[in-house]
Amino acid sequence: MFKHRDYTLRYQGKCDVELILPNHKIMHNEPLIGQQPFSVLVWNIFKQKRADCINILEQYAHQTKLILLQEAQTTSQLLNFIAENNKIADHVPAYSLNDIYAGVMTITDTTPTQILSFREREPFIRVPKSALITLYPIKNSTQQLLVANIHAINFSLGVKVYRQQIYMLLNYIEQHHGPVILAGDFNAWSRQRLSLLYHLIRSINLKPVNFSNDIRKTFLGRPLDFVFYRGLKLNAANIVNTAASDHNPLFVKFKLD
Repeated sequence: MFKHRDYTLRYQGKCDVELILPNHKIMHNEPLIGQQPFSVLVWNIFKQKRADCINILEQYAHQTKLILLQEAQTTSQLLNFIAENNKIADHVPAYSLNDIYAGVMTITDTTPTQILSFREREPFIRVPKSALITLYPIKNSTQQLLVANIHAINFSLGVKVYRQQIYMLLNYIEQHHGPVILAGDFNAWSRQRLSLLYHLIRSINLKPVNFSNDIRKTFLGRPLDFVFYRGLKLNAANIVNTAASDHNPLFVKFKLD
């Protein structure tokens, strides 16, 4: 594992993996979105343990501007998907095993103008969870789109560490002047966690995406995966029913507000 704490690994086309540090200089910044509607796929991919997961990604590769993965592992299959579709993937490894890194990954067609990576260690099992904030230019606008991808702490007594992890992201989101997407696996499986999550989200004026056919992964009767947004208009929200992971992907379409 790299010695730097605040780093991201970038996989781009057929290029070698690039280490992105907090002071990384952006060389170019093509707009990611404009006035046309755009789609986002959010998915805990279950460490690519099931055979069809890459097929699902292939189906949505050209339909989405953003693919936000949790539990993404840098296996040859996933890296081949990124290269063959000429994508840019920014990955915040939470841990590594046998030179394979696992954590959140944000996949797009455009290099972000800014990257912030976060890691929070699980209190009991001591394995970190990761999160990532990326900013992207908007065509014909001085504003940028902020995208936050999170895999939240799962095993803890109370909500102190859970609050701490989410609050780190919200501090940056609150200061951002422009549209926001916050999404991922929030592990909001208790009443206390879910109440805290909604309280924090409301405090910075984010809205939840609601699903008419809600087949999100649940635990103890509560959904784990969420998409929140601000400064955007929600056009459509669907859930992909699949056995390719233990979570169903969320497929959401937005337009600039």
